[in-house]
Amino acid sequence: MEKKIVVLGITGSIAAYKAADLASRLVKAGYEVDVVMTRAAQEFINPLTLQALTHRPVVTEMFTLHSEMAVEHIALADRAAVLLIAPATANIIAKLAHGFADDMLSCTALATRAPVVIAPAMNNFMYENPVTKENIADLSARGMVFVGPGEGRLACGTTGPGRLTELHEIMEAVEKVLCPRQDLVGQRIVVTAGGTEEPIDPVRFITNRSSGKMGYALASAAAARGAEVDLISAPTSLTPPRGVNLVKVRTAEEMSAAVREHTSHCDALIMAAAVADYTVKEPDQHKIKKTAGKLVLELERTRDILASLTGSFLKIGFAAESRDLLENARQKLYSKQLDLIVANDITSPHSGFDVDTNEVTLLYPNKENEPLPLMTKEKLAHIILDRIILLHRVVPALGSLVTETQR
Repeated sequence: MEKKIVVLGITGSIAAYKAADLASRLVKAGYEVDVVMTRAAQEFINPLTLQALTHRPVVTEMFTLHSEMAVEHIALADRAAVLLIAPATANIIAKLAHGFADDMLSCTALATRAPVVIAPAMNNFMYENPVTKENIADLSARGMVFVGPGEGRLACGTTGPGRLTELHEIMEAVEKVLCPRQDLVGQRIVVTAGGTEEPIDPVRFITNRSSGKMGYALASAAAARGAEVDLISAPTSLTPPRGVNLVKVRTAEEMSAAVREHTSHCDALIMAAAVADYTVKEPDQHKIKKTAGKLVLELERTRDILASLTGSFLKIGFAAESRDLLENARQKLYSKQLDLIVANDITSPHSGFDVDTNEVTLLYPNKENEPLPLMTKEKLAHIILDRIILLHRVVPALGSLVTETQR
């Protein structure tokens, strides 16, 4: 999981302000980010903002005597694992298409051998102009990856294609070019995410602090590596990754039914959702009004989804614990007949619920525990998928993914 360098090129579009959020997301995902800004981009956003977010000097000029790089555009081009231009104006697209190199960004693009991802953002008439369309087609034919644009109301007041696409889609495009391996092609993976909601009445419910971030990271990583992914999600505020089949559920019972349906033809189930252990026995059909007395709710156990499942697919679970982490996780590993369980201590401020990082230990039925350092949930997702592939190799065929302990 070596740190990869993203050179982020920002050009003179009104959407340049979104590049600050994009740079922040890239840093949080574990990338080292070098920013190159055109002069026009600096009219929309200050380089100091990008420097504060990336903790790296921002390149704005072709010739900088005190730069840490001898020949800056060549050095940047060599360092880049990917060149991402977001937002990309019609002007920079035209320069790239015709080989111009009259500023730092176009020089870097011409010199780099790294993959190039371009996120256009411009007026819809400029985007639909045949010259722009031809330039995009030429660059696509040369292997550059375009993501977007989105469609909607633009800053100039018109409506149509030309908006900078959603940032999560840009992140997924970067992830895909940096993760060219398609080692899960032909595999169907079911991932659950989020915290279920157990109704008390039409407006209240019992839930937990799960944000769904780990499950969504797993679904995104699996799709990027070629798997067919069913993402069974309890309510979250997250945007579903592209390329997955999203199945929305609310309660533990709905999640149980969806998991049983979709695991009938899957190769692996990754149960990252935080499913409620208890549900209200008889939810009120009307809003419960305030009363002078106490409100007493009768709760009953929900179905243990993992323990009730049978089949030849791999079963991966999560154990979020506040004490006796490894002991509780190992007990779940055996009682639910799992192939792998991911144990994380939810008392840590940097691990567990509603944060972008996790520090976990992987436990297996018949091998030593594997403690992992603090990392982003995106990186952890790929490690978990790597381990799933290794588990596949212990069986004679992918059609019967069962470990010796399950036999």
